[in-house]
Amino acid sequence: MIKEPLNIDFIVDPKPLTKTEEKIISDFIKADKKKRIVRKSSTKTHA
Repeated sequence: MIKEPLNIDFIVDPKPLTKTEEKIISDFIKADKKKRIVRKSSTKTHA
């Protein structure tokens, strides 16, 4: 559970994502995972 900082209210918009938004987010996550894998393997070879 995430606690809100004092005197700050988080407002969450509960509307569902469109298929396009879902794809954009999914593609971003996939690309980020690939970058992390490349970084991990490159740091292991240089260490």
